[in-house]
Amino acid sequence: MLSTADNELLTRTNAGTPMGELFRRFWLPALLPSELPEPDCAPIRFRLLGEDLVAFRDSIGTVGFFVQACPHRGASLFFGRNEEAGLRCVYHGWKFDVSGTCVDMPSEPAESNFKAKVRVRAYPSAEFGGLVWIYMGPAEKRPPLPQYQWTLQPGAEKSRVSKHLQESNYTQGLEGNIDSAHVTFLHRVFGAETFLRGIPYSAPETTESRETEFGFVYGARRRTPDDDFYWRVTAYVFPTFTSIASTSTNGGGIFVLPCDDEHSWWFSVQPPTPEGQGERTGRALDARSGPFAYISQFDQSTLGLAPGTFRHIRNKDNDYGIDRDLQRTLNFTGLPGNRIQDAAVTESMGPIYDRSKEHLGTTDVAVIHMRRELISLARQLQQGIEPAILSEPGRFRAVPMDLVTSEESLEDIWDPYWAQFKAQADITTAATT
Repeated sequence: MLSTADNELLTRTNAGTPMGELFRRFWLPALLPSELPEPDCAPIRFRLLGEDLVAFRDSIGTVGFFVQACPHRGASLFFGRNEEAGLRCVYHGWKFDVSGTCVDMPSEPAESNFKAKVRVRAYPSAEFGGLVWIYMGPAEKRPPLPQYQWTLQPGAEKSRVSKHLQESNYTQGLEGNIDSAHVTFLHRVFGAETFLRGIPYSAPETTESRETEFGFVYGARRRTPDDDFYWRVTAYVFPTFTSIASTSTNGGGIFVLPCDDEHSWWFSVQPPTPEGQGERTGRALDARSGPFAYISQFDQSTLGLAPGTFRHIRNKDNDYGIDRDLQRTLNFTGLPGNRIQDAAVTESMGPIYDRSKEHLGTTDVAVIHMRRELISLARQLQQGIEPAILSEPGRFRAVPMDLVTSEESLEDIWDPYWAQFKAQADITTAATT
């Protein structure tokens, strides 16, 4: 369990909070490119880390991020005109370029230099790996762009990306992504007697975590019918990216980021399969084919997002459309697909769960590790110590692992695997640059 004070530190990410300042040191996914489909398209509003923001794509295609309030008298820039390389407030015509510089102030006399003294607070943007990124920290601390594994792959901009809103604190969804034990219960389908790699459904025999240069890895070990071990090892990259074994390939994975303290954004990334490697060996657990064809037995019209939103049609307001008959006969939950199943249990905890009331077990190793690491980084930052990963963008390059082996220890399998991956990654990078 966590103390009430530590739970507050972990879950609060508004500006000025220790965890909020830590998140603001990183480049974070903010939008899908499709949300700003073309130059001079309509601006959009969104929320991240508790801040109300406006995004627009200017005349040459560069994305701008502003705080929503115009610095004149606070009118929302969401209503602004996106025109001629800038966003113009409709209240008095003040216009700002993507850097936040006021480039026109028609309400002031021609001889006035007032516009040179006014800026709107703007945040830097970058577009790569199939996402639009934002940096919300101090300008003098802005780090290099992170080199996540998938962002360095050929065709990374064509990665399959998706986004949805979850109505709970970011930690609750994140903890599910580093919890291998729940997969054989929450996501179980009746009649499918085996787990991944043909392993019978079972809770892990043991779980281990280990610190790495990018964060940590978390391994869950299950016994095979041949008395070997199936290891499923998830990579956790600071601050909240998880690349989950058997569902992520080429370093793809999931970001769970604070929209505000009671809502979180999920960004899922699957990069294209490199030419010559055939089909992806991992399968997204939400797939509606193969072992997950059971999803076809649910009402297909309820499986997506509500039109014009990133909220699932199945949500807490309608109890996620739970089907009690199918819960008895088809799958463990009566709910279709991992994302709905995950949302139901993590949102049911309430917007921010009181972790002083929990009772952690032996399979919660990674949950404990994640909390300890993030709290430690936030406290170090308060003391002026910047996260080491930020100065070395190559550290973000991480991949998961799953294999069948006779080795009983995570340490024995991770070291050779990671050494082999890094050697191959260096060759791949050299060949594509």
